[in-house]
Amino acid sequence: MTHEYEYDSVVIGGGQSGLAAAHHLTRRGHRTAILEAAGEAAGSWPRYYDSLTLFSPARYSALPGRRFPGDPDRYPHRDEVIDYLRSYAAGLDTDIHTHTLVETVTHNGRFAVTAGTGAVFTAPRVIAATGSFRSPYLPVLPGQNEFGGQILHASDYRNPAEFAGRRVIVVGAGNSAVQIAAELAAHSEVVLASRMPVKFVPQRPLGRDVHFWFTITGFDATPLGRLVKQAPTQPVLDGGRYRTSMAAGEPPRKPMFTLLDHDSVVWLDGTRTRVDAIILATGYRPHLPYLAGIGALTDAGAPRHRHGVSTTHPGLGYLGLEWQRTPSSNSLRGVGRDAAYLVRHLQPAAARLPEQAR
Repeated sequence: MTHEYEYDSVVIGGGQSGLAAAHHLTRRGHRTAILEAAGEAAGSWPRYYDSLTLFSPARYSALPGRRFPGDPDRYPHRDEVIDYLRSYAAGLDTDIHTHTLVETVTHNGRFAVTAGTGAVFTAPRVIAATGSFRSPYLPVLPGQNEFGGQILHASDYRNPAEFAGRRVIVVGAGNSAVQIAAELAAHSEVVLASRMPVKFVPQRPLGRDVHFWFTITGFDATPLGRLVKQAPTQPVLDGGRYRTSMAAGEPPRKPMFTLLDHDSVVWLDGTRTRVDAIILATGYRPHLPYLAGIGALTDAGAPRHRHGVSTTHPGLGYLGLEWQRTPSSNSLRGVGRDAAYLVRHLQPAAARLPEQAR
């Protein structure tokens, strides 16, 4: 039996972006539903690696309307973020439908969102807030079909135990790549490989966390997204630990290898290193397969939008995209601003229909 639900707004995804969207929608009086594929509204945080710690202090890591508890100057651990999101979701005046994986969205004046359960949710507004964790970017490595070792994305990495005593190469130059490689260095033979050198940014310039300076200068909230054609690799925020470790060769960093064979990588200078596993910290792409049928995406699967507002469908919006509006768009500290902007500018689909069609 098909269950049909009607709402003012439907939010697809119950992570930080979806929760921030629901907060602003309900404040405007919208009857709102969050559709979450997992068993709880905590986004991808439960699936991140065990040692993940935020690079932004708690005071800059909150969603709208609820401060992050505890010492505001500490750097929260992954599990603290999960608890915070659970508490935030519980405080929303929103219908949260868990175990509800969205399969398709259709549009005929209003949106119809169909889940794998068979349930259909209709609304004049839909916000796609499914992030990118389910679409890891896996570049094709030369010779990878000949490689007999393990190739995995950083999204599948949990802790160093399974790599103890093994030879590992971590590919990437961002925060996750450096953090994972440094953690593994105490347990494995590790090399960090990247096309460009790692760029470090001091965590506390002039004695204040860098996010303090991002905030008072306005940089974090500056709408630069339209100027960024491709999201750059973020520099590594570092209090000195990672720069010092890498300078000591723990782990060493080398320019990207040129070839894989059955048990080794070949470096630019022709030397070879035997390797058991390669971890690709190579980022993600927006996860929006449910929108493929309505012409809202480019051929590459990217959303067509301006600051999160769809340029193809009235009433359709996006949240949680890298550089969607600002440098902080895809973060706990920035998504609330984007959500407020999107909800203000997201006109319902019916508002732009011809009068006779209303």
